[in-house]
Amino acid sequence: MATKIQSVGSLQKGSYVILEGAACRVADMQVSRPGKHGHAKVRLTAVGIVDEKKRIVVMPGHDNITVPIIEKKSAQVLSVQEDAANVMDSETYETFDLKIPEELKGQVAEGLNVAYWVVLDDKVMKQVKSQ
Repeated sequence: MATKIQSVGSLQKGSYVILEGAACRVADMQVSRPGKHGHAKVRLTAVGIVDEKKRIVVMPGHDNITVPIIEKKSAQVLSVQEDAANVMDSETYETFDLKIPEELKGQVAEGLNVAYWVVLDDKVMKQVKSQ
């Protein structure tokens, strides 16, 4: 579980954060002006990478938030069963199952290479690489 700490004020749309224990991509970010005695507030709207669930949080702009370190790897597809693919990592030769996302169904076939991300002990298939 590789993570780092980053200031909320330095995040941008498209950044990755950990909210409610899940890795999320920032979909929208609104910053309010500081008041006479207060601090600027940041309203983060983020969507889960694995579960696609929308999460909203409001926090001071000077606070810190946990950011996941995403490892991008490639693997070869060994076999395909309905909505999962058995793949072998290109570097470690480890075999495991990956869930096929909706947008990649029909494109994944035996012998093809795929790109996947390792995020907080989860493995997520991201794209089919062309030969």
